[in-house]
Amino acid sequence: AECLPDRQRKEVFMAEDIPTNDALFDIYFKFLCQLVALRTTGSPPEWDHVPQAAVTRLNAAYAIWYTAYIITTKAHTFLDTDAKNRAKEDGTKEIRSFLNEYIRYSSKVSIADKESVGVFGRNPPHPTPRPTTVPELDPRAGNPRQVVIRYRDKGSSRRGKPKGVHGIEIRWAFLDHEPASINELINSSFDTRSPLILTFGEEDRGKRLYMAGRWEIEREGEKGDFGDIVSAIVP
Repeated sequence: AECLPDRQRKEVFMAEDIPTNDALFDIYFKFLCQLVALRTTGSPPEWDHVPQAAVTRLNAAYAIWYTAYIITTKAHTFLDTDAKNRAKEDGTKEIRSFLNEYIRYSSKVSIADKESVGVFGRNPPHPTPRPTTVPELDPRAGNPRQVVIRYRDKGSSRRGKPKGVHGIEIRWAFLDHEPASINELINSSFDTRSPLILTFGEEDRGKRLYMAGRWEIEREGEKGDFGDIVSAIVP
């Protein structure tokens, strides 16, 4: 994680918090995106617990922040400042969510990488075991263009996620054939409370949506195996 000079990195990251100064916030946010990009590429990636959807959300939040921020570095209006502040608030929420979800408690992220983004907590001394069960998905038509996905532990009569599980990753894709493997489900969504509602465009109505899910434990980001692939038609 050598994206910034040492002196500049220390100025930005020594405190376990996200910088409030706009210029330092921009440096921090950009550095985090660069580090995530570096660690989530490769075959296999070093951080294989981070779904691509989470990386996309983080990068999108940075793009919105930077677009609003750069305008305020020259002559600008009150509305420009307001837009920048709102983008910063939204970006801060996205950063905190990403750090807590995929970095702070993950055993796959080195202590050095954690400290480089201001996270100084060590890994839990007694990590939760990897999930051994799989989710069972129950997709149904919701409002127009919506698919409502309820989930439970396979074979359980109790709805929702099992004890010790933080949430569910659901992989999905529109296909004109039954997928031969999970690899054909190229999109990813994460949810912590059943049901997950997916909303699509008007052009997607009538398409068949294939999906499968796997549990993710509460802190380490460790994932279990995928359950059965199921499908539904977008209403």
